[in-house]
Amino acid sequence: MGRHTVEDVRDIALVGHRAAGKTSLADALLYEAHAVDRLGKVDDGTSIADTDDDEKRHHFSIDTHVLHASHAGKYLNILDTPGSPDFIGAALEGLAAVETAVIVVNAANAVEVNTRRMFREAGVRELSRVIVVNKIDAEHADFAAAVDAIQTTFGNKCVPFNVPDGNGAAFSKVVCVLDPPDATSNGFPVPPDSMRTRLVEAVIEADEALMEKYLTEGDVSPEELEAAIPKALEAGTLIPIFCTSATKDVGVKELLDALSRYGLSPAYAKRVLNGISVGHNGSMKAVEPKEDSEFLGFVFKVVNDRYVGHLSFIRVLAGVLTPNHQLIDLNTGKAVRVGQLLEVQGKQYVPVPEAGPGDIVAVAKVDGLHIGDTVAFRSDAPKLPVPEFPQPMFGVAIEPKTRGDEQKVASGLHKIAEEDPTVRIAHDPQTHELVMSGVSQLHLDVVQERLKHRFDVEVSTKEPKIPFRETVTGEAAGEHKHKKQTGGRGQFAEVHLRIHPLPRTITSKEQCEAEFANRSRFEKMRSVHYDPAHNFAFIDHIVGGTIPNNFIPAVEKGCKEMLVRGVLANCRIQDVAVEVHFGKYHDVDSSEAAFMTAARHAFRKAFLAARPVLLEPVVKMEVTAPAKFTGGLLGDLATKRAHVEHQDTLPGDLSVLTARAPLSEVARYAAQLGGMTQGQGSYTIEFSHYEQVPIMVQQQVVAKANVKHEEE
Repeated sequence: MGRHTVEDVRDIALVGHRAAGKTSLADALLYEAHAVDRLGKVDDGTSIADTDDDEKRHHFSIDTHVLHASHAGKYLNILDTPGSPDFIGAALEGLAAVETAVIVVNAANAVEVNTRRMFREAGVRELSRVIVVNKIDAEHADFAAAVDAIQTTFGNKCVPFNVPDGNGAAFSKVVCVLDPPDATSNGFPVPPDSMRTRLVEAVIEADEALMEKYLTEGDVSPEELEAAIPKALEAGTLIPIFCTSATKDVGVKELLDALSRYGLSPAYAKRVLNGISVGHNGSMKAVEPKEDSEFLGFVFKVVNDRYVGHLSFIRVLAGVLTPNHQLIDLNTGKAVRVGQLLEVQGKQYVPVPEAGPGDIVAVAKVDGLHIGDTVAFRSDAPKLPVPEFPQPMFGVAIEPKTRGDEQKVASGLHKIAEEDPTVRIAHDPQTHELVMSGVSQLHLDVVQERLKHRFDVEVSTKEPKIPFRETVTGEAAGEHKHKKQTGGRGQFAEVHLRIHPLPRTITSKEQCEAEFANRSRFEKMRSVHYDPAHNFAFIDHIVGGTIPNNFIPAVEKGCKEMLVRGVLANCRIQDVAVEVHFGKYHDVDSSEAAFMTAARHAFRKAFLAARPVLLEPVVKMEVTAPAKFTGGLLGDLATKRAHVEHQDTLPGDLSVLTARAPLSEVARYAAQLGGMTQGQGSYTIEFSHYEQVPIMVQQQVVAKANVKHEEE
């Protein structure tokens, strides 16, 4: 491949908490690598990485931005991800495309909520991890305290690779721990020579021969250590800590050198492709990140650019992609043709002749590619697992401010949801509301801004209904005879069915048949249909043709209509099985419509007799705040029907509470937390499971639904 070999590629994501200076660091890395001729600044809107007008207005990143630079013979793809927990979706899509996560922390604040989250997420993905303590020049910076907090939180494998000569205004250079110059220890916040032993031990832990030498001879040379660093990074025995001031451009060159020299190449880090093989006619071989392999790539990011149109970002895993080539989207089975391959630098797009393993390119105007899709040349290529994103739990009902803009709003929202895996758009059939769900209030505020700036539509929002669900806790039977005699042909159908609770652990038809819908329970069962969206099983247990085969689908359709409508409080029904076992028909007057009607009524009667209950969404919360507020937070959570599972302390006199609570009680927690902690608290929230609501709450929800029903 003409441009660079796979061994020379470095794919890196800058991750961490908001305001750690990731975007400034990205700008400084580009500047040091001479990819740009001036150092961009976030605050004055000249950053290469913050390309979006909304980002410039807010002074924080909303999307993950793709950048690149060449340095010391290596080609670096640098992904600058947002640090606010509100935009976690964009940060996670960035991690999916790299081998190395660079976790950036603020020297004054050290470990924050999203620092822990991204460190953990990088670990789950088995990425190599590097920590950068940035903003060492800041007024309250304390490198020694930051290192202490990092090691307390993440363990002793986190070791300084270089140290600053001072904190705050005194910071002017960094000194390498690997081979420290003599007599440098005085005045350093952390003496480099005292850290060397720990660094050596972390490196040699991944190399048996080197460890043997160290134990017998007492030392190893800097050259031997350097050669072993990539191995230690891959094994996770070493997580090096670097120190920088991105805005002053101190320590950045040393970080760039280290990422280029020791960073894992896609050839080295084969984790994504582990266990994935390709082949036909019985001969299978492992997919390898090589240029002569069959092409395999995946879409990790999608953008609807106002000027360029629809862009899909592809990370090449194996083989080579050239322009004007047909690809198979293995997730949809559809063939798509890509035109030019574009290399992206912030807002600039430059065509390139090819892309090999580790390369990240964008393709324009190829509709139908979605985040997580695997692309290949052949339809029998292996499909990669789709990455998981947090389920958005913060919803608003939206409507356009201008009548007649409904279509523009819907189209704009769907384009935004394509780009952001943590935005969901759903039309609620009961309330007829268009409900937009996201991670937080700020997240949805930004989506509204984007609707306005990109698609020229304004919307108003109101609180949507909490997505309660209905189910049954017992078994019951229901029957209904539908008989109507009008002029001419009449209507006749009779349906007898039984309703059963279906275990919530069932997720597939195979599991449903193995654990529930089988002949040992339903002796003369003819078939079962399973719907995973509602965890609903429809069992045909008709004997002797009491309902003819051609009307069975109509019975199922009638039951499925009730799943959407609800019985108790107009909420979706889940975790139920319906067994149709008897009925009657008329040769002339029976019709599909008559059987659908009879099935709906029989379902309602059986459901109401089977001890129906309401379920509510329960979320997992992690609340972080200064320790002095812990008592007040615990007291408040107790009033919200929350169950506190874990309480922990963090360096910096912070307290972390992990709890599960009903979404209805914490849907507007952000404002309350701010009030209780003087704005110093933060929290993350993600869907956990559905749980039965207390009887008092159920009565209120049902009464409210019935009042609405009567009004209509």
